[in-house]
Amino acid sequence: MHALANPARFLRLARPLTAVCGIGGTLLIAIGIYGGLFVTPPDYLQGESVRIMYVHVPAAWLGMAGWSGIALAGLMQLVWHHPLAGVAGRAIAVPGTAFTAICLSTGSIWGRPTWGTWWEWDGRMTSMLVLLFLYFGYIALANADDERGAVSRATAIFGLVGAVNLPVIHYSVIWWNSLHQGQSITLTGSTIAPDMLWPLGFTTLGFTLLFVSIVLMRMRAILGRAKAEARLARMARA
Repeated sequence: MHALANPARFLRLARPLTAVCGIGGTLLIAIGIYGGLFVTPPDYLQGESVRIMYVHVPAAWLGMAGWSGIALAGLMQLVWHHPLAGVAGRAIAVPGTAFTAICLSTGSIWGRPTWGTWWEWDGRMTSMLVLLFLYFGYIALANADDERGAVSRATAIFGLVGAVNLPVIHYSVIWWNSLHQGQSITLTGSTIAPDMLWPLGFTTLGFTLLFVSIVLMRMRAILGRAKAEARLARMARA
């Protein structure tokens, strides 16, 4: 990671990766969504509503993965003083917020025909809502201390502390009685039928690549703005 500490070196790698991840992710999402909507059969219990999982599951994964990235960036900033760690945390926050909101909204839509209610204050849904509020708090802290695109130590610490919510989200369906179904995909296998599972792999990988592309794009924009502001400050002092 320290090899990418130099912004110029990072930008040389980020420019082509942004396009590759963005285009590749979009193609994979298109294949997965087409397969999920038009190829796979309806579920024998949930019917057509099960197709929401091809967006809901990747959104849930990226909401949690996004905060994991923020926590890792905070750790790198506080311990190793990586110059791009704060930039990465700031860049991850907005798409992480968006995917967490998508997870909650699609889950609510899915829950209406499945559970008979739009919302239930169970462990999984409540802890995911807490994650959304954590994202809002992180963005507010980051914007309150905008120092050349990085984030303050307090913001980095907030990102680390907020990671405590991630195991709560993951294990909530085990720790508490919940309407939310248990984990369908584990390291040992899946309870989802293979003819319904394959589009989920495409959409999950596709949305992940798109997420990476958005983060890289935002990091480039943040670094570009910081460079422009530094140049204007030098011109003002001249």
